[in-house]
Amino acid sequence: MVFLFVGLIIVGNLHADERPIRIGLTPVILEDQLRFLESWRRYLEQELGREVQFLRRNSYGEIVDLALRGQVDFAWLCGFPYVRNEGALDLLAAPVFKGAPRYQSYLIVPASDTETRDLMDLEGGIFAFSDPNSNSGWLYPEAVLRRHATSAERHFERTFYTWGHRRVIEAVAHGLAEGGAVDGYVWETLARVEPELTGRTRIVNRSDAFGFPPVVATPAADPATRQAVLEVLLSMDESERGRQLLEALNLDGFQQVEPELYDSIRRLSREVVQ
Repeated sequence: MVFLFVGLIIVGNLHADERPIRIGLTPVILEDQLRFLESWRRYLEQELGREVQFLRRNSYGEIVDLALRGQVDFAWLCGFPYVRNEGALDLLAAPVFKGAPRYQSYLIVPASDTETRDLMDLEGGIFAFSDPNSNSGWLYPEAVLRRHATSAERHFERTFYTWGHRRVIEAVAHGLAEGGAVDGYVWETLARVEPELTGRTRIVNRSDAFGFPPVVATPAADPATRQAVLEVLLSMDESERGRQLLEALNLDGFQQVEPELYDSIRRLSREVVQ
């Protein structure tokens, strides 16, 4: 597993008169975070001919704040904060996972719980959310509860945010929560590399597919830089090195998508946030 974190490597052929390209990231999931980031940063810098910096924060809200203030040029966000700020953030590309730019929200419980069938069965329990700006980790399950004329505050005895999908899985696996809402991509990727962790949880149900968390451009990125970064992302699957990085991320590649891909998240946002 890797977590996408901060770092900086400078390689040859960089344009000395151009400032670094800054990319905001929240924790995603890979194990050897520093080695992976170094490899991905080197790859981007060599392809772009410019210095690249990753700026890591622990929550989507902090990355959105950096993006809106122009302190990063690009950000890898959840679809929920994207649709809430799409007037200021431009959709650049979406990762492709299992053949499509889509993912699901998983409801998980401890593996020892063989009785729970859905979210309503967890009434009065302790529930783990990942982030208040996460579609899969908060918005979707909250919408399900609203459709049953309740809310997380009323339905559960206690809820808490883990500030990371991996931490939701850990909380459920170790009995700190009786259920949790997690990004299905994160669960599936962890299942490949840490099956002993995900094996201590059980997937109760899966949501319909949503648009995968996108890479967005902020107002700080000029058109030429946007186009250059887009081309590099789209071509990652065309080289051996790019494919190795994608394999580490458990992704097939990146592709351009239309804003309509996130319509279902827009509907949930209107339904819950209003």
